Amino acid sequence: MAVENNITFVVLSFEGPDRYSLAGGLGARASNMSLSLGHKFDTHLFFVGDPKQQGQETVPETRLTLHRWCQWISENCPNGVYQGENEKVEDFSRSIPPFVIENIIKPALSRDDRVVILSEEWHTAETVCRLSEQLHDHGLRDKTDILWNANNTFGFDRIDWTRLTANSTITTVSRYMKHVMREKGINSLVIPNGIPEELLREIDTGESARLRSEVKRDVVMTKVARYDPTKGWNEAVEATARLKKQGKKALLLARGGIEPFGEEVIYNARHSGLKVKDAFAGGSGTAECLDAIGEAAEDADVVNMRFHCTPNLLKVLYNASDAVLANSRHEPFGLVGLETMAAGGVAFTGGTGEDYAVHLDNAVVLESCDPLEIEEYVSYLDRNETHANKIRAAARQTAQRYTWDEVLKGLVGKVSGVKEPSMTS
Repeated sequence: MAVENNITFVVLSFEGPDRYSLAGGLGARASNMSLSLGHKFDTHLFFVGDPKQQGQETVPETRLTLHRWCQWISENCPNGVYQGENEKVEDFSRSIPPFVIENIIKPALSRDDRVVILSEEWHTAETVCRLSEQLHDHGLRDKTDILWNANNTFGFDRIDWTRLTANSTITTVSRYMKHVMREKGINSLVIPNGIPEELLREIDTGESARLRSEVKRDVVMTKVARYDPTKGWNEAVEATARLKKQGKKALLLARGGIEPFGEEVIYNARHSGLKVKDAFAGGSGTAECLDAIGEAAEDADVVNMRFHCTPNLLKVLYNASDAVLANSRHEPFGLVGLETMAAGGVAFTGGTGEDYAVHLDNAVVLESCDPLEIEEYVSYLDRNETHANKIRAAARQTAQRYTWDEVLKGLVGKVSGVKEPSMTS
């Protein structure tokens, strides 16, 4: 980034890089954004961290400092970042503002640094309001830019919008979400998600070929998402069943979460005539996971991957699949679709927040929630390998424009034009 480096960034997010703290796209966004910033700027990431790790830690070869917050609560909440959620939100909101002011903002301002606060999701809304108000009390608010980002609509009913808009500049992740915010009478800046540059490294097609060889199927589809009705799980299952009835040897590789809706998805798969088998891996290595998938696929139409999927494994799955079903009905941004593009895969998106997707150019953009549409496009691409390969090549080119380094150029530019919001309602 060809920009001045006398900026100190503070990132506030419930989720973060620890396994304990990762629950979805928010964790990936906060972690990768902070790491990219930390290669060029003094950066501090505050998140609800693993209680067994250091409370404060500097990431080697970067200027990024991790601050694991709420650890005293997390010690009694072993099931992850959102266990004890309300208690953690209160502790986060109460304790972070004074700490950040005294230990980060004041020292940074004494060095003539600009300070930029980047906060994520409803959990940090109260925190940034208190931080802004306390900065006013210290006479420092005009020296600090505060941005609050809406990654999703979760928790919108818990936000005091008048107070939040008075104390921060509102951002969001896509034009789709920008329109959602406009319906609330709020103008927002769009700062999209990004991907780490390492996802664009040369693809090991040997691992992809190995997977296809082991599963021995005409069509392989992958779906990675929380088990939520809006994520399009039932549509993915039904599309797989339709392809099977069409006579194709189709396989769905599924990785969901621990949400109860998963039981309904598995039931519907079996009710549709699909054989479902769980796959367990002895370790997290790509080879071990591919072995587990190959073994489970011998007598299954749906392989339910019951293991952690590393970025490298996901890259292999996305590249090897004929379709990666990121077919959500409501997707604020759609990080899986972009990660699929980086892997040279064919993303099937739901057509909401995926600003990067162009239908039949670099992805398949679904117009409906009808599983028939998935079936038809999978069949079309199966018959037209040349077109499928063109989509894969264009997808890689698109992903190059969405690395965090590229996204942050736009972020810093927008921050430069941000003015202090009025404190009046």
